[in-house]
Amino acid sequence: MTDKPKIPAIELKQLQFFYQRGGWQLNLPELTLHSGQHLFVRGASGSGKTTLLNLLCGITRPVSGELYVNGQPLHKLSSSARDSLRAKNIGVVFQQLNLIPYLSVLDNTLLSSHFAGQNQAAALNRAKTLLQRLGLNAELWHKAANQLSVGQQQRVAIARALLPKPVLLIADEPTSALDSDNRDAFMRVMLAEADANGCSVIFVSHDQSLTQYFHTQLDMQQLAKGVQPC
Repeated sequence: MTDKPKIPAIELKQLQFFYQRGGWQLNLPELTLHSGQHLFVRGASGSGKTTLLNLLCGITRPVSGELYVNGQPLHKLSSSARDSLRAKNIGVVFQQLNLIPYLSVLDNTLLSSHFAGQNQAAALNRAKTLLQRLGLNAELWHKAANQLSVGQQQRVAIARALLPKPVLLIADEPTSALDSDNRDAFMRVMLAEADANGCSVIFVSHDQSLTQYFHTQLDMQQLAKGVQPC
């Protein structure tokens, strides 16, 4: 018996977005991100990185073109359907991490399961497993997020993003404020956990030195050329 081909995490065709005709435009003729593939997106401030992420997450709708996330036509879905798809299929690690400072490690991690509509007992077990695998043992689980080191907070953010078992993990410049040692430690942990969970990754940064962790890249200044090997 032949295995069914895996559905790409992201597939888009002739994607176009602009705020007003004649002004700045984002044009991406074609992009396919396969299951488990990691993509580095680089570009200077104002190059359209945030706009691209908003399109991929379904926050913004393209003016034209097709955009599929896990085989679902994001460009055709209603706002509420896009919200549901995002909660279940896309995990995000933000630049500022966006942990709630007074909530515990466990409660911060479990937030994503509430939005994804997951069974809370199963989510709790998975949260504990993820946190342990990320080096956050049980004695830390009931500590408030603001009592953790920066490195520990980063690991909580990774666990929260991966908890719903997303097909896609988006990391939006999460290393921009880190020194090189902490940056490299974060990259290794995040990508190892993504691989362990079979999760594709889109990592956004202006730091070109991080391309060492990726096989493919998308340069926002050269969108017409599409995905290129690093």
